[in-house]
Amino acid sequence: MNKSLLRKKIFKIKKKKFHKDLNINPNTFIEFLKFNKFNIKNIGGYYPSNYEIDDLSILELLGRKNYRIAMPSIKKNYQMDFCKWSIQDPLKINKFGIPEPLISKIIYPDLLLVPLVAFDNRLNRLGYGGGFYDRYIEKIEKIKKVIKIGLAFSFQKISSVPINQFDKKLDFIITEKEILK
Repeated sequence: MNKSLLRKKIFKIKKKKFHKDLNINPNTFIEFLKFNKFNIKNIGGYYPSNYEIDDLSILELLGRKNYRIAMPSIKKNYQMDFCKWSIQDPLKINKFGIPEPLISKIIYPDLLLVPLVAFDNRLNRLGYGGGFYDRYIEKIEKIKKVIKIGLAFSFQKISSVPINQFDKKLDFIITEKEILK
């Protein structure tokens, strides 16, 4: 099945099975960070939309623990940056209808939370088709090492994600049921 048809199929499943109370426990996420002894200070999150796992409670807790939080800000030519953000900061709606920071202070995340449409056991991710995250990961990895963590519902797992040379593999995928690495 091609990526476009797969996205449509998974999106219908996400819409049907989505439940806002089905999430990743923020304290479990903190324990995951401690267990892996990641040396991180800057976290790149996202504002959940399209029936995605809500990472805002995780970001709020990380912010209270003095991590610097950043959210994506869409730029021209399918590019994006991550800009400083906290739970109290206002947001603006971008051209895709997704909230993004008003503050334009760029932060380079040490750890990047990545939304996705589908994933497989090999840590491949099917995104929304714009290539924003793949381009961003390629750009930031020229600057520094970044830990890439996909957040998803367990029902988004498929047997095999079709990939090409531009697709970036994740380091971990965390669902409400398991952690893949």
